[in-house]
Formats: sequence, C-alpha cells, structure tokens
Amino acid sequence: MMAAVPARHLHRRYALFALSFIALVLALGVGEQRGLPKAWIGYTFLGATVAVYAVIGILCRTTDPAEYFVAGRRVPPLYNGMAAGADWMSAASFIGLAGTLYASGYAGLAYVLGWTGGFVLVALCIAPYLRRFGQYTLPDFLAERFDSRALRLVGAGAAILVSFVYLVAQIYGVGLITTRLTGLGFEVGVFVGLGGVLVCSFLGGMRAVTWTQVAQYLIMILAYLVPVIWLSVKQTGWPLPQLVYGQQLHQLAERERELMRDPAELQVRAIHQQRADAATVRLADVPAALSDEQAKAAASVSALKAADAPLAQIQAAEKQRAALPRTAAEAEDQWRREQASEARLAQPLSGLVPHTQPFAMSAGNPDGSAAEREQAGTARRNFIALALCLMVGTAGLPHLLTRYYTTSSVAKARESVAWSLVFICLLYLTAPALAVMVKTEVFNSLVGTPFDQLPAWMRQWQRVDPGLLSAVDLNGDGRLQLGELRLHPDLVMLVMPELGGLPYVISGMVAAGGLAAALSTADGLLLAISSALSHDIYYKAINPEASRTRRVTLSKALLLAAALAAAAVASSRPADILAVVTAAFSIAGSTFFPALVAGVFWRRANRAGALAGMLAGLAVCLVYLFIAHPMLRAVIGLPGPATLLWGIQPASAGIFGVPAGALVLFLVSLLTPAPDARQREFVDALRAPPAP
Repeated sequence: MMAAVPARHLHRRYALFALSFIALVLALGVGEQRGLPKAWIGYTFLGATVAVYAVIGILCRTTDPAEYFVAGRRVPPLYNGMAAGADWMSAASFIGLAGTLYASGYAGLAYVLGWTGGFVLVALCIAPYLRRFGQYTLPDFLAERFDSRALRLVGAGAAILVSFVYLVAQIYGVGLITTRLTGLGFEVGVFVGLGGVLVCSFLGGMRAVTWTQVAQYLIMILAYLVPVIWLSVKQTGWPLPQLVYGQQLHQLAERERELMRDPAELQVRAIHQQRADAATVRLADVPAALSDEQAKAAASVSALKAADAPLAQIQAAEKQRAALPRTAAEAEDQWRREQASEARLAQPLSGLVPHTQPFAMSAGNPDGSAAEREQAGTARRNFIALALCLMVGTAGLPHLLTRYYTTSSVAKARESVAWSLVFICLLYLTAPALAVMVKTEVFNSLVGTPFDQLPAWMRQWQRVDPGLLSAVDLNGDGRLQLGELRLHPDLVMLVMPELGGLPYVISGMVAAGGLAAALSTADGLLLAISSALSHDIYYKAINPEASRTRRVTLSKALLLAAALAAAAVASSRPADILAVVTAAFSIAGSTFFPALVAGVFWRRANRAGALAGMLAGLAVCLVYLFIAHPMLRAVIGLPGPATLLWGIQPASAGIFGVPAGALVLFLVSLLTPAPDARQREFVDALRAPPAP
C-alpha cells in the first residue's frame, strides 16, 4: 500500500525508477546505433511506460471511498506537489505551450503568466480552506457552505462539463503521441492510448492516480529538459538554455531581416495575399461561391472521364470534389479560417517573431497607422484577458483543487502548493528557450532546403495529418521558403528532436514524456468526472444509503463511460489542444471562482446569490463562446461572421463570465435574506487559525 510507505522509502523507490528510465533511454540509444528499428524503439517506450503505470495502478487498487477519492489524506507535500505538477502540466503545457510561443511570440507569454499566477490564487484563496473543510469534492464544499442541494447539483454539472472539455484535449494529445510512437492511425491511436489512461485510474482512484502521477512527472520533466539542454549545447555551447537563449534572439532577428529582403520569400507572401483576397471575394456571397465551386468540380470530373484520363487523375479529382463543403455554413467557416491563415502568412516579417509587432507597438506611436494602433490595442486586451482567465480558471479547476484534499493538514496543503510551483516552473521557464531554439533550427536548417532533400520526418508527419504539417512549393523555385511551411503549434515539441538532428531515441523519449503529461491530467479529469457522478449526484442526491463498495464500483463504471465518450469526441479532432484547454479554464473560472472565494471570505454570501452567480457566470461564458467561435456558430446554425466584443478571442470568454458571476452573486446575496447562523459559523471556523 504505497500511501502508507515512509518518505525515505518513497525517495528510494522513485530515485530507482528515474534511474531505470534513464538506463532504458541509454540502452535504446545504443540499440539505435546498432540498427534497432525505429518502430521497436517507439513500441518499447509506449509499452514500458504504460506497463509501469499499470503496475502502480494494480498495486494501489482499493474499494475504500477515502482511499479512492482522496488517497486516504496521507500524501506527503513533496509528492503531492509533484503529482499536482503532473496533473497540471497536461498535453497543453508539454505539447502546446512551446508551440504557442513559437507561433505567437511574446503574446504566448500570457499562458506562462496566467498559469503560474493562478497558483498564487490557489495558495492564498482556495487550497488551505478546502483542506480545512475536508470531504472529497468541490460540490461537497458548495453544498455544505451554502446548505444547498441545488448548489451541489449545479457544481457537479459544471465540474463534469469543465473536466470533459479538458479531457477531450488530453485524449487528442494521447492519440497524436501514440500515433507517433507506433505508426497506427490517429483514431486507433486514441483508443490504444485510452487503455493507458484507464490502467492508471480505474482500479485505485486517487490513490493510484497520485503515485502514478509522481512517476509520470519524472518521465515528463526528463523528456522535456534533456533535448532542450542538448539543443542548447549544440547551438550555444552552454547547458543552461534558460540563461543563454537571449543570444539566439539576436541571431533570429538578423535572419528575419535577411528573409524580409529575399525575393523568393516576397513572392510567396504575394501568393498568400492573392489567396486571402480570393477567400474574401468568396465570403461576399457564400451560397453562390459554393455552388460555383461544386459545379466546377463536377465538370472537372466529367471532363476527365470523357477524355478517358488515367484512373489516378479521376480519383484525385473526385477526392477534391468530395472534400468541398456541403453547406453554406461549413463553407463560410472553412473560408474564413483560410482567409485568416492566408492573410497571416501574407504579412511581412517584422521583428523577432511573425505577427507580434502590433502587440509591442505603443498605441500612441505617431509612426503607426490607425489600423496598426487598433491592432495593438486588441492584442494587449487579448493578452490581459487571456492571462486573467487562466489565473481564475486555475483557481476553479475541480480536478486540481481536489488534489489538496489529499494532504494530512492545512499546513501540508500550503506546502504542497509551493512544491507544485517549483516543479511546474522547471518546465515553464524552459518553454520560451525551447521555442527560440526550434525557430533557430527552422530558419537555419529547413528554410532554403530543396524540396527533394527535405527530411523524411516531414513526410511521415504529413501522412499522419496534413493539417499539422505541410510544405508546398508555391512559387515553383524548388526550395522551401518560410511562407511555404505550415507547422502546427501542437507539433513543435514532438518534431523538435528530429528537427534538431538528435537521435531518434530522443524523439521517442519526448513522445513518452508527452504521453505521460496527457495521461496524468486525463487520469485526474476522469476521476473528477466519475466522482461528481457517483459521489455528488448518485450518493449525495439520489441514494444516500448506498454502501461504500457500491459507490466505488459505480465510480469505476462511470469513469470507463466518460473515457469512452471523450475518446469518441477526440477522434474527430475538434481543435488544437491549447484552444480547447483555454476554453475549459474560462468555463471553470466563470462558474466556480466567484462562488468559492465568496464562500470563504464573505459571510453575507448566501445560497441564492451563489446559485445565481454560478449560473450567470456559466451562461455568459458559454454564450460568448458560441457567438464568438466560428465552428461553434456553425454547430448551432448561427448565420454570419463571429462576433467579438472589443476583439476578445472566444477562448477568453471568462473575462466576461467571471465579472458577471461575481456581480450577480453580490447583488442577489444583498437582495435576499442573510445566511443563517450555522453558515456564518462555518465561515468563521473555516478561516480560524489552526489549533497549536
């Protein structure tokens, strides 16, 4: 029973595990040098790591609710912080963060600031008080603080929604990484990876998840730091990339100035501008443009058949015809995305990272046009909105806050948060360096390469999904220009070792780290969903007489059902990982943050105010998501372009939901009867200093 193992034995066991993983990497590296096939390396990483997680899950199996839901409240702060770090650093952090910094530049730092700042809110406003309260879930706290069954149900529903949206992104990442390790199709990879999720959490709940996440964190951080240090030594001769990547920034700036004067690069950007203009024309009358394209595609197929063209040409034309949008709404969504993408690629390089100059420009800069000043203002608003949404979302995530129920005391909960920040900062301080070094490799190793000499890994990823990576010779000069390369942010971390010329075993290790990141967060999310369904809805609201074994058994069954449902959604590739995760943060912050903070710090807050505030925050956040996101508009059949208030992107919908929820909670609490003496005493006891 790992939860009862003394700390010194835990240190020894996990040190041995880390050394064993390093030995495995070295052995596979030697095997690669002696001709070991890449496929075997991938299967070894996948099989060995998942097997370890499965063993831990089996050893930690339990039917005790306290063990299953909160790991018996005996997890030491160091290991709870490490588990929280793994729970927190999902596929979005491991895979998406460096890619976003690569693509967005300084604007991507909003993720680093928001996520780390969120832990300050967790430490000061939420975690210690939840641990003082005890119990198992966030709905437990809301129901007890406000003496409301309705709040328990609303809290459980919101926890399920937030966790499910977040879970879809993790399983998407699992499918992407499993595909890279094994060569299986994406949809098959999703369900193969799903088995890795279930072996970690199905039998032992929070106890199994906790000790599995500690192992996953060790793999994750080694897989992140080793290749970045290797690249740093290769590019700068120094093994501390966090301290020296500034010199790479100057080299990139000089290289971009060269590209700004390159005639071939200018020609490619002119082609992108022509395509953007064509998309704008089609958007002026979507139904007519769609009908025209469908007619042209049908005529092309008919002409090829009439001319008795080769079968391959006919099949290619039929495939292009089948790929056309079927409805005007689908066409509008697709063409708007194409127009935005082509317009972005048509912009001249300006500064270190493409498309970040307006963010840095002063709104009062007399040298900038009115349009540039407006763009700069919009960029700043989105930066601030995104950082704030991520901060309050962090302090409202059910699966993360539940983690602090597992410590033995309030002081240990605070210590756990501090350790969480230490372990998270190891990765977050490295991500900007990684983004700069990857961009250096792209500029120096890929741009200008003849198309017939492009590395094999590019063709392999294009076969996985052309939407993730594409390189097309637009100007016909036979060489790759920067404007001809489309590298999706979700792919930057996974291709980094091969892009940098590192051995394939490092690529396998990075993929194993990404898998550990996705699995660790998916485990916590699945447990949050199943706990809300089995504990808050079934046990607390439907059948309070249910036995302990029945509750845990039901939780396991619901965990399996939630996993399968999320895998089905993820297999349709809904969006990029970071966008989905950010939306989950906005929903969490809008729904939970005002009610949790008011529940701890404002004695006058009552059940009517908390209920109205949670519903109002959730409603405002979801409404803005649906009216501002083109794909979601198409799902519900809303015509016309997306509507953005003050230019705020849909993922930052929480910037409207959180104030709305807080305002409604405040007003309704004041306009309805004050809470009774028991609720006021609950708040006083929650905030009272601990007994000596």
